[in-house]
Amino acid sequence: MRHFEKLLRLFPFSQREQGQSTISIQAVDSTEPPLLERPVNGPVDASEVLEIFSEYKGEDVAYWLESWWDLWQFQGGDWILAPARVGLASFGPEFDNGTERAMLDQEDLRIDFGVDTHYLPQTELGGGARLTESNIKSLLRLVHELDATLPVLKRTLETESGENFAGRLQHVLRSSS
Repeated sequence: MRHFEKLLRLFPFSQREQGQSTISIQAVDSTEPPLLERPVNGPVDASEVLEIFSEYKGEDVAYWLESWWDLWQFQGGDWILAPARVGLASFGPEFDNGTERAMLDQEDLRIDFGVDTHYLPQTELGGGARLTESNIKSLLRLVHELDATLPVLKRTLETESGENFAGRLQHVLRSSS
């Protein structure tokens, strides 16, 4: 939990007008109903979230926060800096997070940065390559700050499609140059 606290305090939550964030707490595994699911009006206050999480402790508990951070997005024919969904999670060592990995090999922290199109150059849209590059730099800046703050043993970059995102990004960058 102390590592999750560091993550939450470092995370650049959006300060713009946004939809509600959601706090969820689960026990045992990802198929169990939540012990708590609560909406939170933004912008998110890490101290408030941590106070709620502190009420539930256990080696088999997972904490989830779905919230917002700012990314460049193409909306309504123009690029705007706007809140984009992000998911932050912490898993107790005895929580089964639903992956096919053995319990000891499952991750302790997870960040779901949202849809991968926010990070893939959209060269067909004016200014798209430069602004998508800004999104990638935001992601990498956060990852490097977390690497400097937390004892990271392993990092993986995955997409919902299961594709190798790093390979896909390299392919798109080669195709656009």
